[in-house]
Amino acid sequence: MAGVRTRVVTGRADVPRELRAAAPLMASLRAPIPARAPWLTAVLNVSAARPGTGSPVAVVVEQAPGGRPDGLALLTARRRGAALELTLLGDGAGPVPPGRPHARLLARDDDAAARLAEGVLSLVSGRSAPWSLSLSGLPLGDPTSRALGLLRPEASFATARTSRLVDRLDGAGGSVARSRDPREVERRLPALLAAQPDGRCRDLLRAAARLHAAIGQVEVAVLTDGPRVRATVLTLVDGADRQPWVGCGDPAALDHEMGAPATSLRVSAGWFSRPPAPR
Repeated sequence: MAGVRTRVVTGRADVPRELRAAAPLMASLRAPIPARAPWLTAVLNVSAARPGTGSPVAVVVEQAPGGRPDGLALLTARRRGAALELTLLGDGAGPVPPGRPHARLLARDDDAAARLAEGVLSLVSGRSAPWSLSLSGLPLGDPTSRALGLLRPEASFATARTSRLVDRLDGAGGSVARSRDPREVERRLPALLAAQPDGRCRDLLRAAARLHAAIGQVEVAVLTDGPRVRATVLTLVDGADRQPWVGCGDPAALDHEMGAPATSLRVSAGWFSRPPAPR
């Protein structure tokens, strides 16, 4: 890949530009909705209003300045004193659609993945202060995480089976209405927000639901018995692909099944890599 360069972009003013430029790459790699520009824009907007959420960082692999990227890693950098923690942008920000790996390290091919891994590690190269790199929600066989493992053999990998939400509304008795109308999504959001465990989850759910409803990628389904609402489900829609996202109400209308496996990677230096002190 002669002429390829890797660069790092930081800050809320500049990272959104890299998101927009990478939209064709995200589409060609069939990145899931939480790893695409609209969702991550919602993450940036929500985190901007929260203190202590860190700074966004984009590691870009490209053929020429201003060209379309061949690789992109979107991260969040948090500092605790001199220590640096790097995670994937959006990690822990709110509810992602369950049942599949939701994150991506975008790389057009293995060469781009290798350069992207080098670019990610350049963020911590030469640091004498403690640091950690923790990436979760990735698919099995992700080429960039594999390249990171080759560059840092001490990195630890873990695989866990996800659990997916299943929409059982049609078989639960009662009347079911489904709509992608943003007004109907907005009408049903309060019940779904109330079911979230904390304000951080509610903030991202609200922002991401509104944004994806505006572009036709959210369906709301409501199960009723007369005037009584028994259950509500939000589903993310990407062409023919449908993925239930969040739901609330009658457990008979909502189910959980075993989903696809997802992997995580962690590598650290300094006191991040030491075992916790005994209590």
